[in-house]
Amino acid sequence: MVSYKRLTPEEVHFAGAALLDPDETTDTDLKEVNPELPLLPQSRRCSITVALLTLGGLIVVLFGIWLLGTIFWLHKPPSTEPHRPPPPAVAKSLNGTWLQPESCSQIPEAWRFDCYPERGAVVTEEMCNARNCCFVQRSQAKTSGRNGMPWCFYTPDYPSYELVSITDTEMGKVGKLLRNKKTYYPKDIDALQMEVLYEEDNRLRVKITDPAEKRYEVPIDVPVVQKKASNPSYTIDFIKEPFGLIVKRTQTGTVLLNTSIAPLFYADQFLQMSTSLPSRFIYGLGEHRSNFLHDIQWNTLTMWARDVPPMELTNLYGVHPFYLSMESDGMAHGFFMLNSNAMDVALQPAPALTWRMIGGILDFYIFLGPDPSSVIAQYLDVVGKPAMPIFWALGYHLCRWGYKSSDKTWNVVKEMRNYGIPQDVQWNDIDYMDHALDFTYDTVNFSSLPDLVKDLHRHDQHYVMMLDPGISNSQLPGSYWPFDEGMKRGIFINDSNGDVLIGKVWPGLTAFPDFSNPDTHEWWYQNLKRFHEKVPFDGVWIDMNEPSNFFDGSLNGCPDNELENPPYTPGILGGTLKAKTVCASARQKISTHYNIHSLYGLMEAKSTESALRKITNKRPFVISRSTFPSQGKYSGHWLGDNRSQWKDLATSIPGMLTFNILGIPLIGADICGFGGSTTEELCVRWTQLGAFYPFSRNHNSIDEQDQEPTAFSPAARTAMKEAILLRYSLFPHLYTLFYHAHISGHTVATPLLFQFPNDEKTYGIDKQFLWGKNLLVTPVLEAGRDYVVGYFPKGLWYDFHTGDSLISSGEEINLQAPKDKINLHLGEGSVVPTQRPNTTLWVSSGQPLHLIVSLSEDGLAKGDLFWDDGETLDTYEKDQYAYIYFTVEQVQKMHNSPLLQLATEKRRACESVSCRSVLTVTDLGLNLSHNFTISWM
Repeated sequence: MVSYKRLTPEEVHFAGAALLDPDETTDTDLKEVNPELPLLPQSRRCSITVALLTLGGLIVVLFGIWLLGTIFWLHKPPSTEPHRPPPPAVAKSLNGTWLQPESCSQIPEAWRFDCYPERGAVVTEEMCNARNCCFVQRSQAKTSGRNGMPWCFYTPDYPSYELVSITDTEMGKVGKLLRNKKTYYPKDIDALQMEVLYEEDNRLRVKITDPAEKRYEVPIDVPVVQKKASNPSYTIDFIKEPFGLIVKRTQTGTVLLNTSIAPLFYADQFLQMSTSLPSRFIYGLGEHRSNFLHDIQWNTLTMWARDVPPMELTNLYGVHPFYLSMESDGMAHGFFMLNSNAMDVALQPAPALTWRMIGGILDFYIFLGPDPSSVIAQYLDVVGKPAMPIFWALGYHLCRWGYKSSDKTWNVVKEMRNYGIPQDVQWNDIDYMDHALDFTYDTVNFSSLPDLVKDLHRHDQHYVMMLDPGISNSQLPGSYWPFDEGMKRGIFINDSNGDVLIGKVWPGLTAFPDFSNPDTHEWWYQNLKRFHEKVPFDGVWIDMNEPSNFFDGSLNGCPDNELENPPYTPGILGGTLKAKTVCASARQKISTHYNIHSLYGLMEAKSTESALRKITNKRPFVISRSTFPSQGKYSGHWLGDNRSQWKDLATSIPGMLTFNILGIPLIGADICGFGGSTTEELCVRWTQLGAFYPFSRNHNSIDEQDQEPTAFSPAARTAMKEAILLRYSLFPHLYTLFYHAHISGHTVATPLLFQFPNDEKTYGIDKQFLWGKNLLVTPVLEAGRDYVVGYFPKGLWYDFHTGDSLISSGEEINLQAPKDKINLHLGEGSVVPTQRPNTTLWVSSGQPLHLIVSLSEDGLAKGDLFWDDGETLDTYEKDQYAYIYFTVEQVQKMHNSPLLQLATEKRRACESVSCRSVLTVTDLGLNLSHNFTISWM
């Protein structure tokens, strides 16, 4: 029971409330913090006499003399270090009375690190003092949202760990950290071990663990390095007390990590580490609905997998504790916190970032790039590069919840064929099932489903269906093999008492498979195999796998214990770990759900991918809602249950770009929107943008207006058809981009800043994007517009449709955008392979290949093509592919390749100032296994 008193406005502070006026200038005078100032204990206040004040001053002087002696021991950061706030004056203590340092108010607001981060707490000065922290109140008139500058914040000398020893090892260094003063969170771990591993020249790993007791660590495969980097591009400084770790880029001296700016916490259920950032340009930290460039104005991002339609300031379906940070000179670095527990990531305008996690260990990597693309490749060297997709995955997909019968589904497919609109894949949502039971189909309303799938296959099309993880436990014994067999094998998640945990999803009461158990993978495979024998599906859509639960916890609730009610709960939607999922205290094979909740979607995807490999003997196609680092090896992702609104159209681009830098390039949003009814204009514009999603699917909700392309007017239908045909014509280029993602960790949908890192104007652009390096997409994202403003980095650009050229100095340009067109431009110096499009990718891939060449100012161009049969497993690894590299003068054989056809026409596009050549090769049959030259005047 908690007692309350009525508070005056001056006493009240809502932790995390937005108290900083976004228009107000904050003090950014950043000076060195003295790491040895003492923290004085809190006690009751009393009057202070002048004599005692003098005595206190004497103590300060003596302490300062001692401090000078100790400073020589410290590995002190250089005086040029700009990443630390100025020190406060020493606090005064008299007769057991505590007063906060006089200069707490002098600490720049941007550098105030929250000492009371609990969401919803009404923080008073008394509460803040109980944590021995500074309390500086601001006018409530400046409150403007959910997060804000804290009133209760740490002094820079706040007690933390002391580095008592550090020694060299074969891989780097190992240190011992000790804490001498308890924190305000229970079960402090007083002694820690720090391992600093120089894994690669551009990759550093740091692990801080409890040497006395094994703690949970994330069970994903990461490289085990045996040899220390020979020429690292980073240097490391250590501060003794309070402990700090500073990592700098050797070439420039830029500080990439500085943990000395706020105290380190390491309790059983609360870990906290802060760092400065070299700039305000930070990206990643999924999954959240936001701009591509994150807002650092007191913005806290919570991570805990959750079933919720995309909305701002909310933890969504997946968890990705990785960020990319741009530096002031165009260089970039990345940071990956390998932790799967619930967490908050707090951004503040210093700029700085704080990690708060409720379990696991501190295990993090720093990637030094130095360019953004290299950072992502280095990150994917750790978590795994994305799989090479089966070719038809890159075609156009149609789905809806609410076809309500296989005949209606079939009619939609036939209408698409009749209008000649490309479609490679037809999907069904949950309504195909018998009473929402996994591995069944409704034999009344979907009686012709097996025949529909066979018909799709006869037309070189494919079929994907949804599966949810919840398995009904309410069927008659012996009548539902998935549950009966699952009980026999003991593969379901148990509650804290060891009984099967029962939740509720679409079929009613359900049990949840434990995908951390290897036995579950075999059971899942057998279920998929049995169903495939009835309905020969080609891919699987795994949904509701956060896991989602219509109960909070379980049918019987959850116990009242420290796992369900940790000392600190991140800002999770619903306020508790169990909100709309299973109990945190639930038992799984490798750990409690508390630790591995956010891994559920990854583990299910891994199981599904493995099963499909065995069933189809082809590249698996899996789309998952919940994701975690390394997911790209097993599945793609869609951006969830969006709505048919222009805002959702626009926010799909930053979502797509974010997942590309997170290593899941097979990504897209529901074209035309899932919830609500679309308009014709919105659906046309969305189809044009969706033609350039790496994963392109139109998906609609039940009982909403039809939104497949055939449902609209002839003009709208034609515009959608042209957009999809444009995608199919570019398939050779798109397929090659996925090859580079698979082999080298490149992005497919690429932010402009990746190609133009020295142009700061590109850093915030998320209304345009590139396919690969040079194909620039500029969609219309607002209603009623027949033009769009696009930014063109410095250089020569060609209109993909007309060949017209423009020379940009790095400027915004107003582009005409009639309703039947999406603006597409090709950067100079490119060779892009295309093909004559048809209604499926299988047919299109047999059409002649085209080369589109855009010359640079000096008359050069280059490009490439990866080609294989599109479906065989591991063709690159088995050396069963063709790779051809193109230059404007010649085609050089890089690998054995089949006979391909090339086609061409040449055209010229002239401006008043200059005339540029656009070369397109047509009607030229060549064997690409031999070098050849194309010449023209």
